[in-house]
Amino acid sequence: MMKLNRRAMIALAAAATAAMTPALAQETTTATTAPAVTDYSMGSADAKVKIVEYASFTCPHCANFHATTFKDLKRDYIDTGKVHFTLREVYFDRYGLWAALIARCGGEMKYFGIHDMLFDKQTEWAASENPQQVVENLKTIGRAAGLEDAAMDACLNDTANAEALIKQFQTNFEADGVEGTPTLFINGAKHGNMGFEDLKTIIEAELAK
Repeated sequence: MMKLNRRAMIALAAAATAAMTPALAQETTTATTAPAVTDYSMGSADAKVKIVEYASFTCPHCANFHATTFKDLKRDYIDTGKVHFTLREVYFDRYGLWAALIARCGGEMKYFGIHDMLFDKQTEWAASENPQQVVENLKTIGRAAGLEDAAMDACLNDTANAEALIKQFQTNFEADGVEGTPTLFINGAKHGNMGFEDLKTIIEAELAK
C-alpha cells in the first residue's frame, strides 16, 4: 500500500496544476464556477454490496490490485449485479492527475476502458522523468481509446476541472480517513489492500446478511 502524507499530498496536488501541461502551449480553460465532479461507477446501483476504492493511477500496488483482484471482482460480482463499484481517484503527483484527466476525457462511456489501460501499462507510460514524454504517453493511450488529440489537449488544459478534482480528492480522503492506496470501503467499512479470496469472503458475508 502506498502511504498518504496529507500535508505532502495537498502540496503535490496544488503543484500539479501549477505545471499541468508542459507539452502544450495552449491557454488553460477557466470557469467562473467550479465544475461538478463525478466519481465513476460500474455495476448495478441496486446491488446489495457497495465498494468504493481509493486508487492512484501511479500507485504500483493499485496496478497490481487491478491486474489480479479487480479482474476477478468484476467478473464474479460487478458484472453479475452483486456489487456496485466506485473508483475515487487519489493524486500522489501530477502524473496521476494528468492520467485522471485523460481517463475522464471520454466521459463515462470510455472511463473504465481507459482506466484499465492506465493500470495495465503503468510501468510504460509513467516511467519517464520527462513530463512532456509522460503527456505523450498518456495521449497514446487516449488515442487507443478513440480520443482525438484536440479533445485531450482541451482536457489536459482545463485548469478549473483539475482544481475541482483536487478539491474533491482532498475532501474525500480527509473525510474518510484514507491513509494509503488502494483503500477499499465495503458497505462503509474501511479495508486495506487484499487478494481476491479475502475480498470474496467479505463480500459473501455482506450478501448473506
